[in-house]
Amino acid sequence: MSAAHYENLFGNAAAAGVHHLPHGPLDKLLAGAKAAGCLILHVDLAAARNKEDMLAAVAKGLRFPEWFGHNWDALTDSLLDMGWLPATGYVVILEHCDGIHGRAEADFVALMQVLQEAAETWREDDVPFWCLVDMQADGIAWLPTVAQPD
Repeated sequence: MSAAHYENLFGNAAAAGVHHLPHGPLDKLLAGAKAAGCLILHVDLAAARNKEDMLAAVAKGLRFPEWFGHNWDALTDSLLDMGWLPATGYVVILEHCDGIHGRAEADFVALMQVLQEAAETWREDDVPFWCLVDMQADGIAWLPTVAQPD
């Protein structure tokens, strides 16, 4: 896929949500997200062993304020505010997810649900909120293919 494809895709709030991170080099994906005006945030879950570790990694990667409460309600509230990181749109890349998915599957699934709900809520304001998940397991949609601009 080209950078122009990703720019068109990431600018589309209606298509945003939780998706697999495509395999291979990410330079065109990142360039397209940046061109679409999205803030790109990386969350490294390699060291996460449980819900607490996972929420701490999310808080660090998304640069949450110190007052973040490290629970699902606080995560939802923080994802729906993002006032400390204003942007036209957001692309959150969750890296190294296979380990936490295997160790704390229910909590990982809960995280995916919270992120999908955030994308759906941001969509109401026409703000693209994407979460790209780096993992091998099935159950997460692949990025949609959109028509190239003329």
